[in-house]
Amino acid sequence: MLELAVTAATTLAAASFAGYHAMAPGSQVYGRSLVRGTNARQLALTYDDGPNDPHTLRLLEVLAKHDVRATFFLVGRYVQQRPQIVRELAKAGHVLGNHTFTHPNLIFCSELQTRIQLAECSRAIEDAAGLSPKLFRPPFGGRRPSTLRIAREMGLEPVMWSVTGWDWEAKPADYVEGKVTGQVKGGDIVLLHDGGHREMGADRSQTVIATNNLITRYKGEGYQFVTVQEMKN
Repeated sequence: MLELAVTAATTLAAASFAGYHAMAPGSQVYGRSLVRGTNARQLALTYDDGPNDPHTLRLLEVLAKHDVRATFFLVGRYVQQRPQIVRELAKAGHVLGNHTFTHPNLIFCSELQTRIQLAECSRAIEDAAGLSPKLFRPPFGGRRPSTLRIAREMGLEPVMWSVTGWDWEAKPADYVEGKVTGQVKGGDIVLLHDGGHREMGADRSQTVIATNNLITRYKGEGYQFVTVQEMKN
């Protein structure tokens, strides 16, 4: 009886360990990924789940107003629906990253399914903007050892985050700002969302407002906003 209890406890502990490290953005257990930069006066704004009409375009206006370049991790099926927005992102100097084609949790995908998701997303971005993405962010942050290995084999550098605005449920701008400012230490990669993985048209108006306010605040404190590509170089 004791032996069965010990075995069950060991199995539960192993499952908890695996589950935590499959989702924790800062974990390096399943392979190296970029979580933050080394320059304490830099911040990188990143946006997931776009392109999203009309909020990605509104965000472009805010970023242009502040002369800030950001990194957008795009969902391939949305890229196919709104290729003109992707071209506008590239034209403005923003970095485009791979966020899979349909936004599945890759923990539950086979190696073949993972390769298809990444290949189809990259192809969609190439068709829309004429450039091949070099960065990859797994949806929900979910990954297995094979996930990151496959990404690297396909020429994609895995990127996670050190700060999140918790904006995927369309929280008010002051809530998003508070979440970000409560975590920033410098050298951070900030996770925000310009779209929603369930459907086109997710309301990201509050994220747009929060972005404007965060840039104003941190530029005023002497921070420099850079792309993830610049942060990793």
